[in-house]
Amino acid sequence: MTELAKDYNSKKYNNIKLGIGIGKAAASFLLLLYFVVSGYSLYLERFLSLYIENGYLLFTAFTIILGVISASIFFPINFYAEYLLEHQYNLSNQTFGGWLWEGFKGLLVGGVIGIPLLLVFFWSLNTFLENWWLPFAIIVFVVSVILARIVPLVIMPLFYKITPIEDEDLKERIINLSEKVGMKVENVFTFNMSKNTKKANAAFTGLGKTKRILLGDTLLENFTNDEIETVIAHELGHYKHKHIVKNIAIGTFFSFITFYLIATLYSVSLDWFGFITITQIAAFPLLSLWGIIIGLVQSPVSNIISRKFEYEADEYAISSTGKTEAFIKTLEKLTDQNLGDKEPHPFVEWFFYSHPSIKKRTAQIESLKSSRSQVSG
Repeated sequence: MTELAKDYNSKKYNNIKLGIGIGKAAASFLLLLYFVVSGYSLYLERFLSLYIENGYLLFTAFTIILGVISASIFFPINFYAEYLLEHQYNLSNQTFGGWLWEGFKGLLVGGVIGIPLLLVFFWSLNTFLENWWLPFAIIVFVVSVILARIVPLVIMPLFYKITPIEDEDLKERIINLSEKVGMKVENVFTFNMSKNTKKANAAFTGLGKTKRILLGDTLLENFTNDEIETVIAHELGHYKHKHIVKNIAIGTFFSFITFYLIATLYSVSLDWFGFITITQIAAFPLLSLWGIIIGLVQSPVSNIISRKFEYEADEYAISSTGKTEAFIKTLEKLTDQNLGDKEPHPFVEWFFYSHPSIKKRTAQIESLKSSRSQVSG
């Protein structure tokens, strides 16, 4: 396949994915709005109250039914986006049964975490009324910290087989890089990413003693040790610049602001739809509607911050390894293997992308390389 054909293929793939994402978000908003305006939300609450007296059970049943309806409506498009499209562009290794099984496990994990959180929300709302957002935001923060610590030990093994890497040279390089930034790493792990996808990736997971460096087997199979070293150096750049701590602080700030705004707008908008109290279960879809709107506004802001952090991590990757060409080659290979759009539309990149485009990243790296050459000269 020629370079031009590859670029066309990747752009088409990414545009389809973007269109599906926007379409699903718009459809979710409109369906929820229709569910409320049409009176179906109130009808469902009244129907369930004929059989369920306990408020918590009624709320749980209401939420599960909405979830089942939503999953049924969006199943065809999810099947296309997550399974058919990935196979169409030769990015997936999943069988249909494997795709269903992974989705089912994700649903179970989401239920185990999500249902208790929903009940905590219901308790907060009924206990603190208009001020429900503050205790709930605090609880969500605590839960997110706990989850960050247990993800590598409890949740990821449910989806992937995680084993220590066998390449001693690569392991030593990564440990040496980690020591430069003051991170204690006793082992480096690989996970069988290839069971689902042909894409490649690496990640840091966990907090405190549960921190782990994870390399997808697809990365180990298709990249040299020099190239993988630059990927890890980039990730360690996030640690060096305290991006993890900053992201926690920023995420917490946005979380509290979001819950406050949702609570305020929810209370204000109850009369618009004929609801009486903030504890009325039939009114709860309004919370999601406001959440979608607020998320839409916040998305480009958080992405701007994220892209800034990526540039800083890129700079650390080349300064700590001195392997500029290897890093550029790695970024290009990752973009090709993951079928990334090398040059998305400026607005699309600004609004939707948490990472800068490969074109902008390589231009920035070349600029840094040129500046360093002039200084040393």
